[in-house]
Amino acid sequence: MPQSPILYFLHLLAFTSFAFAANATAVTPLITKQFRKASEFYDSPGCPAIIATSILCSDQAVHVAMTLDKPYIRGSMAAIFSVLQHSSCPHNIAFHFLVSATGNASLLRAIISSSFPYLNFKLYHFDDSTISRLISTSMRSALDCPLNYARSYLADLLPSCVRRVLYLDSDLVLVDDIALLAATRLGDNSVLAAPEYCNANFISYFTPTFWSNPLLSLTFSNRKACYFNTGVMVIDLDRWREGDYTRKIEEWMGIQQRMRIYELGSLPPFLLVFAGNIAPVDQRWNQHGLGGDNFEGLCRDLHPGPVSLLHWSGKGKPWARLDAKRPCPLDALWAPYDLLEASSGLDY
Repeated sequence: MPQSPILYFLHLLAFTSFAFAANATAVTPLITKQFRKASEFYDSPGCPAIIATSILCSDQAVHVAMTLDKPYIRGSMAAIFSVLQHSSCPHNIAFHFLVSATGNASLLRAIISSSFPYLNFKLYHFDDSTISRLISTSMRSALDCPLNYARSYLADLLPSCVRRVLYLDSDLVLVDDIALLAATRLGDNSVLAAPEYCNANFISYFTPTFWSNPLLSLTFSNRKACYFNTGVMVIDLDRWREGDYTRKIEEWMGIQQRMRIYELGSLPPFLLVFAGNIAPVDQRWNQHGLGGDNFEGLCRDLHPGPVSLLHWSGKGKPWARLDAKRPCPLDALWAPYDLLEASSGLDY
């Protein structure tokens, strides 16, 4: 059965420089963070036996896709750790990590392998130029990172043998078995499933320019469109590929460049294409908004109801607030999953 990690608050984010020399010629220093090795968790009785060499293509595996980059690596490590700790079959999880083609993939692979030597994973290079030409500035510069849009290209990046994937953001932790979420039924027609929030002000996600245009506003005329957060999605990649949904998202991004119809990064194109046509998921699987709003990142409370996944979407991130010694109360729920070495120094 999964073991519980030692509760342990970490306040310092470390970058350690190593200079290597070959034939007396200095090489550019390598910057890395020091993370501890995570405990290994074991499968419960009854887990399917999947051959390790084929797990990245197995229909019996739980396929999880995440982005990896240096600014969010600490959050990614905590998210991975939380998934494994609470899984009944941790060895049957296949991780698919999307890495910017301009990022240091070798370093990121080394960090993951060092802390999770038993992890089944593969890195995929995402070419920033694929999306950079379509990105419009948003209300928060962090939302304009090309890697934020990589989730729109999962069907192109992952091999065709991966037919269904669970996409997770890097600023979250699970406190329940991921297999329960991955098993979400999509019905006969839905391409993706996610928790919906129909009490949110859906109109506010688009500009007056959008709503005043009779052709554009008709987009939602026959759909009961509700807000959903794209940080937690179960996606049928076969249906995505068949419907060419990446191109549909790109079409809306092209319209955005000609007439500003939204302000919030990669989320609105997903809403335009999918809102009102997704399979619902219980809201316990995305207690989102714990990072506060996109401007100030103030502390927030949990939504009413049970919790299976905690998501620090918004400006405030728990590791940054813990380092600054200004944590929000709920950041204490993230801290036990932080794998940063307590003895590491911090040098931004």
